[in-house]
Amino acid sequence: MTDSPSIALYSGPRAGLRRLFELAEDSAEQLDSYVEEGDVLVARLGDEPVGHLQLVPSGDPGEVELKNMAVTEEWQGSGVGRRLVAAAIELARSRSTQRITVATGAADTGNLRFYQRVGFRMCAIERDVFVPANGYPDEILVDGIVLRDRVWLDLDLDHPG
Repeated sequence: MTDSPSIALYSGPRAGLRRLFELAEDSAEQLDSYVEEGDVLVARLGDEPVGHLQLVPSGDPGEVELKNMAVTEEWQGSGVGRRLVAAAIELARSRSTQRITVATGAADTGNLRFYQRVGFRMCAIERDVFVPANGYPDEILVDGIVLRDRVWLDLDLDHPG
């Protein structure tokens, strides 16, 4: 890993990135419902995508949602995720966006740590989201914890931190 991946807005077919999207989404049904939405930033090493981040409109003026983000296992911990988030913040600010939200599983302590380290703060919890009725497999385990609830975090772009 001597070279550093480049990050750019992606305009190709989303099907070419599906394997990356699937790293962050356990429900094919849910993924199908949003994969074509919003903007996608891709981290590439040469022609090979090693990470991505999807921003979609949240429905609230001045706000976007970081809907899906993943970095391939071999590039995790190398700063690619931080660089993708920084590029997303830059893109959002260039569009006068004031807030970015992101949701992740309450059981996924790694994701919760990551998002807080890059400046997001917890703002809400939704119970019983990751259930079969919503297209998720029964009893997803994350680090030995049953995944049920979703935690929302946000980043105020006018007053970070």
